[in-house]
Amino acid sequence: MNKAEKRLLEILECLPPEQAQQLLDYAEFLFARHGGEPAPATPLEIERPADESVVVAIKRLRMTYPMIDPAKLLNETYDLMTQHVMQGRAAIEVIDELEALFRRHYEDLTRED
Repeated sequence: MNKAEKRLLEILECLPPEQAQQLLDYAEFLFARHGGEPAPATPLEIERPADESVVVAIKRLRMTYPMIDPAKLLNETYDLMTQHVMQGRAAIEVIDELEALFRRHYEDLTRED
């Protein structure tokens, strides 16, 4: 990994979820503008770490499912994050629900009518 890649990852990990997604969206825009390929049609294989925080899980799931518009997940993701932060709901439960939420949106996106 080169210096620029390391720095980009450092920045991405420090940003709040919304700003991290904006950075990713901008990178996708630049990539497409310069002849790059669009986001993959199938989820990426990103393993779930054992001691993952809810914020890191959201970042991981956004990278796993780049084809899903984050705006469509905003309300539900926010509700789950609020349950964790404000109501003390266990991170593992919230992350399980986040994974189901992203998977459900992906299935809706790819379902043939």
